[in-house]
Amino acid sequence: MKRFIFLSIFCLLACISNSQLVSKVSDPVEWINTLMGSDSKPSLSNGNTYPAIAVPWGMNFWIPQTGMMGNGWAYTYSSDKIRGFKQTHQPSPWMNDYGQFSIMPVTGKLRFNQNDRASWFSHKAEVAKPYYYSVYLADADVITEITPSERAAQFRFTYPESDSSYLVIDAFDKGSYVKIIPAEKKIIGFTTRNSGGVPDNFRNYFVIQLDKAFTLSMGWHDSTLVKDSIEITAKHAGAIIGFKTSRGEKINVKVASSFISHEQAQLNLDKEVGKDAFDVTKQKAKSAWNKQLSKLSVEGGTIEQTKTFYSCLYRTLQFPQKHYEYNAAGEIVHYSPYNGKTLPGYMFAGTGFWDTFRALYPFLNFVYPSINKEMQEGLANDFREGGFLPEWSSPGFRNVMVGNNSASVVADAYIKGVRGPDMNLLWEALVKGANNEGPLNAVGRAGVK
Repeated sequence: MKRFIFLSIFCLLACISNSQLVSKVSDPVEWINTLMGSDSKPSLSNGNTYPAIAVPWGMNFWIPQTGMMGNGWAYTYSSDKIRGFKQTHQPSPWMNDYGQFSIMPVTGKLRFNQNDRASWFSHKAEVAKPYYYSVYLADADVITEITPSERAAQFRFTYPESDSSYLVIDAFDKGSYVKIIPAEKKIIGFTTRNSGGVPDNFRNYFVIQLDKAFTLSMGWHDSTLVKDSIEITAKHAGAIIGFKTSRGEKINVKVASSFISHEQAQLNLDKEVGKDAFDVTKQKAKSAWNKQLSKLSVEGGTIEQTKTFYSCLYRTLQFPQKHYEYNAAGEIVHYSPYNGKTLPGYMFAGTGFWDTFRALYPFLNFVYPSINKEMQEGLANDFREGGFLPEWSSPGFRNVMVGNNSASVVADAYIKGVRGPDMNLLWEALVKGANNEGPLNAVGRAGVK
């Protein structure tokens, strides 16, 4: 009898397991868990990831920021407060970030310090997808929604009834600038925040466009509120705009940035978002993910295996980020993190070649050869402008990961037929890197002499 019961239970479990195998995936982006790996800290990594709100290989990502400014662990699942919604280019907590700034809705008492403005949140009121993020900020009684494009994003804030509703812009420390333009319902600025690997003229310029007039406009720097100024240049600059809101009122905010200029940031905004409604940008971002995810057809795994597969593929299609933009003539241009000039052609940033040369780049060559062809052209520009190939670009040379693993990235692309117009130049770069010391120990071949 016991044996019969055991066999019956075994057969039942086997039937249940088989019935849950995935035979076809029609909407792959919905299988992704962007929070996977985010329950991490310096002493224990479960992935060291963050829920990037982005499109594949986008120049800018956005994240809810739970950590302090400058903390590489910018979002941790165990946290219960959000300090702002940050534009990020961070490839890993160890490399940290560059070109970051944030915005944050506040109600009631005017607060702009990152600790004072922080709001409690719960994962029960959080929706985290690659193309859309939503969270309820309990202290502010505001729902924040975000949807991205490559160089821009749209926010939709749902405010409560209040005559003291605000939006705080934080351009971060180490040198920043903000200017409020009330007549245009706009804020512009730049941040110089970085973790190395940039020239002295490095800036990430941003433009923030609202659809509601401001009833209050003032700047701030460090811990000081400047009520009589709408333009601030300081070590740590920020802005505050205010308005009266009715319960459930939605305020739309469009944001874009550029490493080249404010004018280029505005071009990026006009080109990628323009007059599109929030939900239009959201659908475009979702379609962008499904287009790339659908390059692979997955079947036969369990539900959890399928979720894990697509969640990992989502990470695979993030870095390196596009570091190039389109000028007014539609030409591809980039700010060079090697010489500080604006130059023509592709550029990518945010990747180290240790281990990625073994798996990521060979995978791109097989499944996404067109994007890796752009990356090869970007490597050629790295060499033109920096004199060597990077082993870690974030965004320029970083002094980690010794060896010439970049040579494997170039060689694998060539062998698999991913060849751009600069193969002779890339061969020159490989030979030089293998036989010469570079500007840093991790660039070129340290000790070769």
